Amino acid sequence: MYQFSRLCLLLLSVMVMQGCASAPPKDPNNICTILAENKGWSAATAKASKRWDLPPHIGLAFIHRESSFVANARPPREKVLGVVPWRRSSSAYGYAQATNEAWQDYKKDTRRRFVQRDDFADAIDFIGWYNDRSNKRLKLRKNDAYRLYLAYYNGHTGYSQGRWRKSNTIKGYAKKAAAQASLYSKQLRKCRGKLKKRGWFG
Repeated sequence: MYQFSRLCLLLLSVMVMQGCASAPPKDPNNICTILAENKGWSAATAKASKRWDLPPHIGLAFIHRESSFVANARPPREKVLGVVPWRRSSSAYGYAQATNEAWQDYKKDTRRRFVQRDDFADAIDFIGWYNDRSNKRLKLRKNDAYRLYLAYYNGHTGYSQGRWRKSNTIKGYAKKAAAQASLYSKQLRKCRGKLKKRGWFG
């Protein structure tokens, strides 16, 4: 009986985890289709926008940049001698590629104990929370996708110390995130009315 109960609990856990994660959108470069085809993502994006004053186009652009909307995304493993798989470059995981440390800070600060990095709603809320802290700590505007992403990628200390200034690679990442946000913003202006008719209130 005990083993049967454990098996039931395990199956339930798997079902819950599968329910939290969704397949990547058919067209990840179109915010209108992303929000229209997944009501759960649409509701979560609107909720994070209201809670943290997170522009939807910036939140989704960060997820596009970080994980390409793959729920269980991780950094690739480093290789020894170019062949043997070794450890990963960081503990980043999930839609938002949040590290273990940042995720623990988020849980502690928001008092949300049961959040998961491979749950879209939790990931978009994390981005809203992180950008809100960037706004308060670094005085970055919440619609400045370029600088917000630099702070997101480098951490607040790294941003303050200007570690990114000499890295064209990191600045390139931020430019791509900002360009994606700009594209999403233009698209959203055209379809916001249709989305609202479908029940989206962002």
